[in-house]
Amino acid sequence: MRIASVLFKFKDTASQSDIAKIEREFRALATTKVPQVRAFESGTHIGKENLNQGFTHGFLLSFDNEQDRDTYMAHDDHKAFVKLQQGIVDKKIVMAFWGK
Repeated sequence: MRIASVLFKFKDTASQSDIAKIEREFRALATTKVPQVRAFESGTHIGKENLNQGFTHGFLLSFDNEQDRDTYMAHDDHKAFVKLQQGIVDKKIVMAFWGK
């Protein structure tokens, strides 16, 4: 299974409403808009080590294969979601790997 891990660090100017909108839209994208997403998980940082470097929200998306991930990446709703992040998300990390 192909897994993509996404971490968001929000801009200091992002409101709680902005952040909630990003969370809501990411969940909708992964669970109702792009059927190639096999599974979706999300959560906020709870570690006590203070090693998150300002990244507060994490998301995991699973795909059956590389083609499904590519379909997700090219999907118009994914492209719209990337645009939605402008002005709200300061930095993001995306790491894709094959799950074992």
